[in-house]
Amino acid sequence: MTNISLSTSITEILPDFKIGWITYHDIVVENSPQMVRGRYQFYLETMMMDLEDAEITSFQPVKEWRTVFKKLGTDPSRYRPSSEALLRRLKKGSDLPRIHSAADINNLLSLQYKIPIGIYDLDKVEGSITILLGDESTTYQGLNGREVNFTNKLVSLDEKGPFGSPIVDSERTAVTEETTNAIQLYYIQPSLSNEEANKLLQASGEMFNQIHGGDFNYGLAN
Repeated sequence: MTNISLSTSITEILPDFKIGWITYHDIVVENSPQMVRGRYQFYLETMMMDLEDAEITSFQPVKEWRTVFKKLGTDPSRYRPSSEALLRRLKKGSDLPRIHSAADINNLLSLQYKIPIGIYDLDKVEGSITILLGDESTTYQGLNGREVNFTNKLVSLDEKGPFGSPIVDSERTAVTEETTNAIQLYYIQPSLSNEEANKLLQASGEMFNQIHGGDFNYGLAN
């Protein structure tokens, strides 16, 4: 059973805040096969066309996450939710990098639902996970190669320290082609009902599972 808890530093400000999680076991992560690359490219091209005449902030999940950031004291124009950053990159006509099957599917799901989703090597996550608001001592080396400070920003901690956020994730828990067990954290918009959130998690888990094999479990922390 995955033990994920939300700090009162968040829930006192946002009583409906929720995090979805999916754990995967005995998966195979590899260079994305042709079927995944084809689906990936088709979806990106479709999304680019959809974005031509649409404002990014017109999408409800994007709009809501910008509001969440503001309520928690994070400037969403300076520190964008990762899903919004992906959408803005596509709107500019820039392609997204291909990394490996797990990261590519994770990006597709984030674009589909327009919410931040983090994926981590479960064997590199130690003990229970807590989602809280960071302070000046909450830092890590991000996947962008920079040291990131999480003062007044959402961050995930395990027993070793911070490792993930809806802005940029850490190098320490990154999924690689050596990963066999993983966990995704879904930053579901607070307005979504628990029933709809669970449907989203089940559909996402099934899609990921089709590509990577193994088995999965999911749930909500709220």
